[in-house]
Amino acid sequence: MATPNYGYEKRQKELAKKRKKEDKLKSKSERKVGGEHGDMPTDASTDAVESANATGAQVEGPASGAQ
Repeated sequence: MATPNYGYEKRQKELAKKRKKEDKLKSKSERKVGGEHGDMPTDASTDAVESANATGAQVEGPASGAQ
């Protein structure tokens, strides 16, 4: 009868743990990146101009006061 290869089984368990850990870190980083960019506007100055245009107010840009 053949003897079991415990070293192979142990290595497979270690690889599975490593894959699971990497997947978990990847999903955490994706959630973190998605949370930062998903809730916040991409360009605050564009949003300010758009909201001012909707209300009829004029918005001065950052370069207009620097002379």
